[in-house]
Amino acid sequence: MSLLSAMIKTYKGDKASREKTANLQRRRLIKLIKYAKSNSPYYKELYSSIDDELIASESFKLIDLPPVTKPELMSHFDDVLTDRSITMKRIDDFTSDLSNIGKMIDDKYLIFKTSGSTGNPAVVLYDKQNIDVSSAIAAFRTFARKEDYDRFMKHGKKTAGVFADYGFYLACGMSKYLQLKMPRKKTKINVDVNAPEAKIVKALNAFQPSMLSGYPSNLALLADFKELDIHPDVVITGGELLTDQIRKKLEDRFGCYVQTHYSCTEGGEIACECEERHLHINEDWVIVEPVDKDYNPVPYGKMSDKVLITNLSNYIQPFIRYELTDRIIVHEERCKCGRTSHWLEIEGRTDDILEFENEIRIAPMSLYKVLEEVPDIRRFQLIQRSLTKLELRVTTDRDKETVFENAKKDLIAFFRKNGLTNIMIEPSDELPQANKTSGKFKHIYSDFN
Repeated sequence: MSLLSAMIKTYKGDKASREKTANLQRRRLIKLIKYAKSNSPYYKELYSSIDDELIASESFKLIDLPPVTKPELMSHFDDVLTDRSITMKRIDDFTSDLSNIGKMIDDKYLIFKTSGSTGNPAVVLYDKQNIDVSSAIAAFRTFARKEDYDRFMKHGKKTAGVFADYGFYLACGMSKYLQLKMPRKKTKINVDVNAPEAKIVKALNAFQPSMLSGYPSNLALLADFKELDIHPDVVITGGELLTDQIRKKLEDRFGCYVQTHYSCTEGGEIACECEERHLHINEDWVIVEPVDKDYNPVPYGKMSDKVLITNLSNYIQPFIRYELTDRIIVHEERCKCGRTSHWLEIEGRTDDILEFENEIRIAPMSLYKVLEEVPDIRRFQLIQRSLTKLELRVTTDRDKETVFENAKKDLIAFFRKNGLTNIMIEPSDELPQANKTSGKFKHIYSDFN
């Protein structure tokens, strides 16, 4: 599929009826399943009891297939891939050189790493079709309002993202990829979310973006800086829950429309927001299944325990009924905006902004990015016990003491960089755990009076 073809199909898909979308979704699903079964040793074994005739029959349903998890796919990584020439060893060698961010291995696949917010970071490959579909969705479905899109185009499509700018993460990697493809165009910048605020403010002021994107908690902190003098046409957040409080704060500060979206590296752009603040599922390219803790379907209008997603455009690394720990509600009722697709609500991350002496505040996503870079951490939880003391809980398959010391060193360096020289990081015998009352899990939170 070419980029033009992806653009045309995505444009038409946005206007199709639910019945047409369901039929299209099914055709793409069957094609993906057959390809995965024929080219991936992992899926060939997983689906060994399901013959092709059943898959092609009208009686076949997606729930006939077993769900898969991140730890399971990562432990069988080489066998999951449909290109037998790509291995984790080759990927490790390729990603050890940070100059390869945004470049394709074998000129075929982009490599991304996930944040590991559930404790198990993933390595994800994008083939050209998946890249083109992502670009098409970005082109036609990113903007909730046409007037914001028109102003954005009029003002030169200048886009600034405040994300991690030093690793193989989706936002950073895709930005570098587009810059390498179109080196003469100076319409996109990515500012490191962990840079000193003064440096971020200076870069944004110099660039004057017409679109500003980033994590809600980080943008909320930047909004407090009077030195920040930018006038974006739209602010688009992601990676965390956009609360009503932060949405209003950003709207008041920047004087423009603020919106969000729902995406993940494995599933791509899952849902885009409309003017009604409803997240419409991109049902022509992704299947979303809300399920309970035992993987049973959850009806419309009810909160799920987790969600299974199937990415219909990724053929190099199929994600079919792939588990995400997000809790969502899918709605069947029609939206006033006129879009035909189902829409969802998501119970997003609600980690705390940590406050320290001298009114220094640190957004949770900044600390995520520090801990994600520490080798061998499988899961973490960082708890603020006082203005100067934090407790770090980690799980690892390696020597726990060594992993903790590496994490402690990187955290101390980060805090010193941000003007906090007296922070203590203490180990814990406790494992990362959900709140015993609410059952919700926070990776980063404050627990002191």
